[in-house]
Amino acid sequence: MQTNFSPEQLADPHVAESEKILRKCVHCGFCTATCPTYVVLGDELDSPRGRIYLIKDMLENGRAADAETVAHIDRCLSCLSCMTTCPSGVDYMHLVDHARVHIEKTYKRPFKDRLARAVIAATLPYPSRFRLALRAADVARPFADLLKRIPFLKTFGVMLDLAPRALPTASGAAKPAVYAAKGGVPRGRVALLTGCAQPVLKPEINEATIRLLTGQGIEVVVSAGEGCCGALVHHMGREEEALKAARRNVDVWLKVAEEDGLDAIVITASGCGTTIKDYGHMLRLDPAYAEKAAKVSVLAKDITEYLAELGLPEQRARGMTVAYHSACSMQHGQKITNIPKQLLKRAGFTVRDPAEGHLCCGSAGTYNILQPEISAKLKARKVKNIEATKPNVIATGNIGCITQIASGTTIPILHTVELLDWAYGGPRPTAL
Repeated sequence: MQTNFSPEQLADPHVAESEKILRKCVHCGFCTATCPTYVVLGDELDSPRGRIYLIKDMLENGRAADAETVAHIDRCLSCLSCMTTCPSGVDYMHLVDHARVHIEKTYKRPFKDRLARAVIAATLPYPSRFRLALRAADVARPFADLLKRIPFLKTFGVMLDLAPRALPTASGAAKPAVYAAKGGVPRGRVALLTGCAQPVLKPEINEATIRLLTGQGIEVVVSAGEGCCGALVHHMGREEEALKAARRNVDVWLKVAEEDGLDAIVITASGCGTTIKDYGHMLRLDPAYAEKAAKVSVLAKDITEYLAELGLPEQRARGMTVAYHSACSMQHGQKITNIPKQLLKRAGFTVRDPAEGHLCCGSAGTYNILQPEISAKLKARKVKNIEATKPNVIATGNIGCITQIASGTTIPILHTVELLDWAYGGPRPTAL
């Protein structure tokens, strides 16, 4: 794609990077076939190619974002399916990240949108606040339908619909601690990201991870001071908040690594994993953090990546069929596709791949809150394809996908690590 940025514009390193990305696009349109919003809406401007044109026009002309551009960028799930499909290697992820930051700086959203986004940013990344908000949702739930009929409050009605009706008891696994490896001398030592929404919604995921890893001879550290990875605010264009979260976690994990060493930073939410693996890029212009962030990105591993390196023993067949849903952040963001399925098969499960596995389930962080109509269509499509495999259980590696898909089917859905923990001596998951 030909570009016409001025030398003054290219002096901005963010613009210079976006210009290089834009130049790689050859207008082939392969991305339209695998873009969930284009598949559902059929609008060229709701495809990666269309959004690239909008971003180019906005950045090249140095203008503030307008309502049309914002609407189409907001409809992007950041599922990154287009990057898997693109034959030219267009780095759409970093291009749309830059566009969102530009929108946040130059566009004044309607007050109702600003309010909803501010509430999300002030609540979801903080487990204690999120837990309190979910308790409040129980009281307000009867008013959900009324709120959805009032345009100004519609988003809050959607939030009430999405809030779980039962909240698990807070788990000790979310507190700073060192979990000793079983069986004598540790085979390795890892830090575990506890996360923000996940320990509130499904604390059993981290509990299963700690049990499985320590049972395999790995010492697990839950670090004091770590927090949200920054993904939620990052995808809303609130870049300073995202970088602040990244710097905090970099400092915490490198301190743990310097004290007694770390083989990996293990992550059980693939959406977080994609962001943490990108810390090196996010902080590349910060002279105090560029090198440190790059080290953390190298250490970051999805739990299935790390388990594959451990070489878990083969288990007997369990007579249970698992439909594996590959989260977008896993398959497109981190390019992890076969490892989770291989681990499940080795653990004795029969694994099936649903049709259209490349398409997003519609969760995408806060997407199901901010774009509920499109999200609902994608969820229905995903659930239909999963149920067609006639599984006993669904497995995936991201908390957002778990809550999204669970709201559309009666088939139990678990994190991959919960099934693996059970197969290697842990308790049978309560959902089964």
